[in-house]
Amino acid sequence: MRRLLLAAVICGAAQGAYAADMPDLPVLRGSYSEGLSTVRTVWQGYYIGGQAGVGESDMKFTGATRDIAARLLSGTEMEQQQNISSWPVLGKGSSRGDGWGGFVGYNSQWDDVVIGVEANYMHGSFGGSQTGSMTRFFTLPSGYTDSVTNQASASMSISDIGTLRARAGYAVGCFLPYMFGGLALGQANIVKTARVFGTQNNPNVAPPFDVVPFDDSATDVRRSRLLVGYSAGLGVDVNLIAGLFLRAEWEYMRLATPIDTSINTVRAGVGYRF
Repeated sequence: MRRLLLAAVICGAAQGAYAADMPDLPVLRGSYSEGLSTVRTVWQGYYIGGQAGVGESDMKFTGATRDIAARLLSGTEMEQQQNISSWPVLGKGSSRGDGWGGFVGYNSQWDDVVIGVEANYMHGSFGGSQTGSMTRFFTLPSGYTDSVTNQASASMSISDIGTLRARAGYAVGCFLPYMFGGLALGQANIVKTARVFGTQNNPNVAPPFDVVPFDDSATDVRRSRLLVGYSAGLGVDVNLIAGLFLRAEWEYMRLATPIDTSINTVRAGVGYRF
């Protein structure tokens, strides 16, 4: 019994001496989780990076060729009576695309709050196309019965999009979730075609004017058209080591053009903070 008691006293003394020699770590004070939470990333400074993403373009082509059809029918009785150029021959269209690009920006940090500005660029293949037609029969005051078809097609190819953003985030350890909004710019090629054709019949008129066929068309091509709009979205930056970080992001972009367009993209990137 004495031997067991002596061994316990020696073991306890040795354990106390070992603990006295250990550094003053939070885990020894019972505050291990608190010690980890105080470790955070400093996001202040300039940064640069690259990215790639996929997205979907939603376009409203309604009325896209109205101006062309109006020029083709200018001064005609059928346009004055039936307003053919305003017929809803085109509708909505959607298509998917992808792209790649880069970003550069600056962050200011107050405790865990991070505010910054960023220029963001994507080069890719966004946009889409739509075709449609409408045919109607009607009689004009002049006595002619018309069979008219308004046929239209429109396409838009967006090759470059960029945003100038204001960002606001909240640092949580090595994570920086953020939201952003700002000015959006794009460059696109837009092609619109309108064709109006049919026949006019009047049995009370002498030939060859009793049956009058017509077929008129025109195409409007605009290359490198500047698009202006706005963007907004959410994302998260994750610090890996030193200034190296990963990024995941969703962006909504609305562009005010002759063809009303919105683009949703999801992106992944890698950057370096200086």
